[in-house]
Amino acid sequence: MSMTTAVERIPGWGVDADPDNDPTWPMRDQSRDDSPGANWTRPPLQTSDVEILQSNEHVRRPAVFGTSTPPRGLSGSIRRYAFRYSESQWMHWLLLMAADRINVMEGVVQDLRRGRVPNPIEEMGLKGSWKYDRDNTVKTAAVAAGAVVLTVLLVRALRR
Repeated sequence: MSMTTAVERIPGWGVDADPDNDPTWPMRDQSRDDSPGANWTRPPLQTSDVEILQSNEHVRRPAVFGTSTPPRGLSGSIRRYAFRYSESQWMHWLLLMAADRINVMEGVVQDLRRGRVPNPIEEMGLKGSWKYDRDNTVKTAAVAAGAVVLTVLLVRALRR
């Protein structure tokens, strides 16, 4: 079987092959367009009373952005540092992922300070996973348990 016939059996293959039926045409093919580009007026900029982190690759903020969780604490410092890097660099994204994990721990500490004990089973949606996708939940739990056991065994072996 040739590669062409194998590929042609993929559902949807060649759906964009007809140039007369190209849904991206006005955006993609601007070679015959003499206009300067966008033909609309930019909406007024959203105002903010919290710090908004912005990529160093863009000269201005988007018209709309989220303000519900401004950067603060250790996770906020890590986020500020991450935005010194270009979005095309791994360090930018790795730092943002680390800040997300640290922000979760900061939230747990904040809950405990307020006298509220976190309920990870509810907050992570484990009841719903157990109810609607039990097989996958069991597999995930088994893999997690295996990873914990291997980590404990590795730490014990390294201590000897």
